[in-house]
Amino acid sequence: MKHWWLKFRKGETAELTPTTSIEGFLLPQSAESLLAADHRRKLLECIWQYTALSEAQFDRLYLEPIRRYASFVQQLPASESHHHAYPGGMLDHGLELVACSLKLRQSYLLPSGAAPEDQAAQADAWSAAIAYGALLHDIGKIAVDLQVECQNAERWHPWHGPLSQPYRFRYHPGRDYKLHGAAAGLLYTQILSPALLDWLSDYPELWSQLLFLLADHYEHAGTLGGLVLQADRVSTAQNIGGNPAKALQAPKHSLQHHLLTGLRHLVKNEFKLNQPGAAGWLTEDHLWLVSKTTTDKLRAHLLAQAVDGIPTSNIALFDELQSHGLVEATPESKAVWNATVSDGDWQHRFTFLRLQPSLIWADELRPDYFSGTIEPMTVAPLPTSETSEPSTAGPQTAADKTRPAAAPQTQDFDYLDDLMNMLEEPRQPETNSSTRSEQSATTPPQDTIGVAFLEWLRDGLRSHRLVINDSKAKVHTVEGTFFLVTPGIFQRYAAEHPEQAKTDDEIAPWRHIQRHFERLGIHQKRANGQNIWTCTVRGPRKTSLLNGYLILEAASIADVTPTANPFLSLQISG
Repeated sequence: MKHWWLKFRKGETAELTPTTSIEGFLLPQSAESLLAADHRRKLLECIWQYTALSEAQFDRLYLEPIRRYASFVQQLPASESHHHAYPGGMLDHGLELVACSLKLRQSYLLPSGAAPEDQAAQADAWSAAIAYGALLHDIGKIAVDLQVECQNAERWHPWHGPLSQPYRFRYHPGRDYKLHGAAAGLLYTQILSPALLDWLSDYPELWSQLLFLLADHYEHAGTLGGLVLQADRVSTAQNIGGNPAKALQAPKHSLQHHLLTGLRHLVKNEFKLNQPGAAGWLTEDHLWLVSKTTTDKLRAHLLAQAVDGIPTSNIALFDELQSHGLVEATPESKAVWNATVSDGDWQHRFTFLRLQPSLIWADELRPDYFSGTIEPMTVAPLPTSETSEPSTAGPQTAADKTRPAAAPQTQDFDYLDDLMNMLEEPRQPETNSSTRSEQSATTPPQDTIGVAFLEWLRDGLRSHRLVINDSKAKVHTVEGTFFLVTPGIFQRYAAEHPEQAKTDDEIAPWRHIQRHFERLGIHQKRANGQNIWTCTVRGPRKTSLLNGYLILEAASIADVTPTANPFLSLQISG
């Protein structure tokens, strides 16, 4: 089966640079033209394979919303200087998120805890909702972060519909970095048709999670929100040259959460304020923190808390703080301010990070405000590959800073190969008109019994119904991951879910569950190819042995790995 995005022969590429009209404006392109780029065709093919839908169903449920999304985001970037910060980056990031989230979705039976027949009936709806949440994750940026000007000098607002005139854009200099998450509500009805919304609204749990996600309330968005955040970490890390495997295993709390809690701890417990030699000064409107002192101590504090993924350079950490909306940008859109602090006869110049005091204290009582003055100094940014603009004759006006930003011809999309390889090869698409929902009762897309056991394990650990590292526990932590005691953990599941343990074979029900677990491939095999590992348990009075499975990656079954059980040691040989 062929789709229009596959019409180019191998080795051919679509032209990425849009045609420009007079005065450096870009001409809006059709969705088909935007999506015909070689790297985007690759992503679309991958998305189609993950859905395992017929061509007609894929067009209606996925390709049509993606086309609408493309017509709105056009050649706009996903960020100014962070990830996907190039013309067309918003479209690329959206497609990558859809592909990543659908791959991650394959390890979940949704809605969690529902009967298998209900999960099968709702499978297509949950997959589509996850894809829509991923696609619309950053859509609010085109409404509140970017200023788009049409050739007739009118400003374009996306709630009026897709761009239809030549346009140019710039980033809003005073934008609120947290606002775009809430702005998705302005636009998602432009991307998702009433028929799709009607369909999704028939599933209350799905509908609730999707609405919370689109309102930027990820703490209430359940599994759907978690999958989108995981996919976002992977896409972002791959694009900026980070480690997507670590991003995929990131803990439940986001980097933004860790950065904010770290800043609060330092300001409230370690930093001196409002005096010579202090790390910060508090005025009525702003908290000024000395930049190098703050980032050095913040990094050390988070590393001591075993938080992974903290940038090793201060410049990268400045960018993280700014991209998460934790520090205010200078008029030059930089994270670091130059300012002079004066208090009577004492005066000194510092480089600062500037924060809103409410981020640290919220409604709590604040320290006394600084009685002196802090005078910011505007310093033009040094030209770099990321910030330099094309030179123009004469003084530069605000309009001059509005960029047509044609797609760079040297943009490298090779990272997509690594991204797809990391997520493994998807299932092949269906080649007939039958739907997955029609087939799900007889040919499930994955080992549903094994996945059901995995979901039970995840829920049990999350709710503490399954204890860890207790003397009679069936789950322990060793070597930085989880150790599942066999046969105990499978016997318990079989007892609680006898319908899943039924088998025509003459084997014990727990062995039936264990076999399906092994097919998931999330456990680590020993050097001799055997599945079962042995742990030595050294108690106060005796030593014993436990047999079980060693999980490849702790993050596959829990958000946070507890401290290793000091009484267990893994036997590497023998």
